[in-house]
Amino acid sequence: MILYPAIDLKDGKAVRLYKGEMEQATVFNDNPAAQAMEFVNAGCEWLHLVDLNGAFAGEPVNARPVEEILQQTKVPAQLGGGIRDMATIERWLSRGLQRVILGTVAVENPDLVREACRAFPGHVAVGIDARNGMVATKGWAEETNVNATDLARSFEDAGVAAIIYTDINRDGAMQGPNVDETAALANAVSIPVIASGGVSSLDDLRALKSCGAPLNGAISGRALYDGAIDLQEALELLRG
Repeated sequence: MILYPAIDLKDGKAVRLYKGEMEQATVFNDNPAAQAMEFVNAGCEWLHLVDLNGAFAGEPVNARPVEEILQQTKVPAQLGGGIRDMATIERWLSRGLQRVILGTVAVENPDLVREACRAFPGHVAVGIDARNGMVATKGWAEETNVNATDLARSFEDAGVAAIIYTDINRDGAMQGPNVDETAALANAVSIPVIASGGVSSLDDLRALKSCGAPLNGAISGRALYDGAIDLQEALELLRG
């Protein structure tokens, strides 16, 4: 399993939200690129980036800090938030991003996901953010009547590189991930699944690793910043 340290970007800074609420943002680093280098120097092999402002705006907002991270780090990174057309996908991939994460458009324009997967095989992930099993879009601000597992299954034949599954009610709350729902989703599809939301201890990582589903990895943010998870121990645990 891969540990994906999360760098969530709001107004050019690295922050963490509480249950997806933009008003409840804690700033952890004024220099996101420096934060990224800390993770890379500690041994992280991937970075998970989110343009929070972009998710609400529907277009990239925090492009500068993302570009600085891509220029200064030499590990692959995935980015979500405000990526909703082919031009934006192509632009980010041409600037060194390894993987774009399509969330809102996966619900509103699934054909775009399929088109992007054909054009950029291996470089397109789908972000499925769910509250009580139902998908939420536009920075989690809008609820849909789409079931998370049904959405994942609809992309089985599309060539999606990974699904990032986030339980919104757990995100930033330090209450542990929704292991059962994550495992159920991962067992329902052949696409690699990355767990996100609430990963706040080494025990949480152990639970995900032994959940009975072949998870690709886990994303953690606040717990790494707060020191609730020791980064070195986490990396050793997931690699072991």
